[in-house]
Amino acid sequence: MTDALKRLSDEGVAIWLDDLSRKRITSGNLAELIDQQHVVGVTTNPSIFQKAISAGDGYQQQLADLAARKVTVEEAIRMITTADVRDAADILRPVFDATDGQDGRVSIEVDPRLAHHTVPTIAEAKQLAWLVDRPNTLIKIPATKAGLPAITEVIGRGISVNVTLIFSLERYREVMDAYLAGLEKAQAAGLDLAKIHSVASFFVSRVDSEIDKRLDKLGTDEAKALKGKAALANARLAYEAYEEVFSSDRWAALDKAHGNKQRPLWASTGVKDPAYKDTLYVDELVAPGTVNTMPEATLEATADHGRITGDTVRGGYAAARADLDALAALGISYDDVVRLLEDEGVEKFEASWNDLLKSTEAELKRLAPSEG
Repeated sequence: MTDALKRLSDEGVAIWLDDLSRKRITSGNLAELIDQQHVVGVTTNPSIFQKAISAGDGYQQQLADLAARKVTVEEAIRMITTADVRDAADILRPVFDATDGQDGRVSIEVDPRLAHHTVPTIAEAKQLAWLVDRPNTLIKIPATKAGLPAITEVIGRGISVNVTLIFSLERYREVMDAYLAGLEKAQAAGLDLAKIHSVASFFVSRVDSEIDKRLDKLGTDEAKALKGKAALANARLAYEAYEEVFSSDRWAALDKAHGNKQRPLWASTGVKDPAYKDTLYVDELVAPGTVNTMPEATLEATADHGRITGDTVRGGYAAARADLDALAALGISYDDVVRLLEDEGVEKFEASWNDLLKSTEAELKRLAPSEG
């Protein structure tokens, strides 16, 4: 084993685990990853919970209790998922305290069926923050058009947020603007900005998956030469936008009031194409003040053979722009790709949530006690 994870951490990249299950909590595995693999945070999403709860390990007693109480399936899912997040937050609390609230965070997502509805998203975010009741929670809100004003409102109420499903540079700028507006709102309300944190989850591998598919269709040597370049180019230019926004006069005023920068978080960092190195989206996205949330397989691969060679983002802005320009020259529409990926992202999480509703409902019915 190399000590690539330590080197990554030393470069200013916070390593978060993109997975959670009750078994991972109760077996001591999460605590072990924190202790031995430099993991300082956890992200969840509807797909992760659907997989964990469907696998069944550790959930039967709580499901039986919920069935006995005849709760709705929606309430059952929220009781189960918030219990896992609460327990994970407690395990990560020492990290939270040691980093002054920056890390040691666990994310939980609003119901994905609300992605295009602002007011219910705000209400759900408030409810989740109340239900989990841990200071080291991040409420995940999708970066849809309807999500942007919800981000501002929730941050303005002092609730820390993980903005998810960001694919485009334009939307990412809108997300940072929504965050700054939220901090300004919180400041006007007299809240302590030092206690409000946020990350912006910029999705990586799905960009290559979609663009590579289009390059394969073209089939030319020129197209083949651009495979595997779009996602890194997109992410690097996102970091350039982050540097610009968080060195602005607007930010300086919030910084003076002890506001925290909204860190870029690299999400979807598991490689989808087996032709690519399995640590591609870790090795090539090293920059200070970022988060990389990894599935366990990517975490293990990085520990085993990751090559951390210092900052691999800030020197590459011109090359990144050239790669995106070359794709446009081949007729691949960036705007079309990122719009499709956002729509698909919301749909995938909604489908996972619906699957979770169905499987949990079946379990509640199976475990329901006979009358009497």
